[in-house]
Amino acid sequence: MEYKVNDKELNASIFISFANQIWLGDYDVFKTEKALSKTINITAYDNKKLVGCLRILSDGYFFGTITELLVLPEYQKQGIGSKLLELAKENTPTMLYFGAQPEAEEKNKKNGCEKGLQSYIIKRKN
Repeated sequence: MEYKVNDKELNASIFISFANQIWLGDYDVFKTEKALSKTINITAYDNKKLVGCLRILSDGYFFGTITELLVLPEYQKQGIGSKLLELAKENTPTMLYFGAQPEAEEKNKKNGCEKGLQSYIIKRKN
């Protein structure tokens, strides 16, 4: 497995193809490229195949959040997500916040994450 911190080779077409294997969606290439340019992208490759990605959005001083941590289903439970979290902790300029599904709580604790405050969502009006 090859891991890359701040992967500059990650582009929208690669990411969209990857993300659609986990969260099927109608992703816009231009908007995805713009989003990727604003995050620290930590990736995992099996040969040349993208199998895991963690994205960090940060102001560089006060705040950072993990926008998503994705691992292809057939590569889950192999330590890839844990390694991506480890690399995020080692390479972020700030404290990190992130949301997670309840079933991930034990795994997150095992990876040195502390449970924080409950989060809230403000949905954008269309």
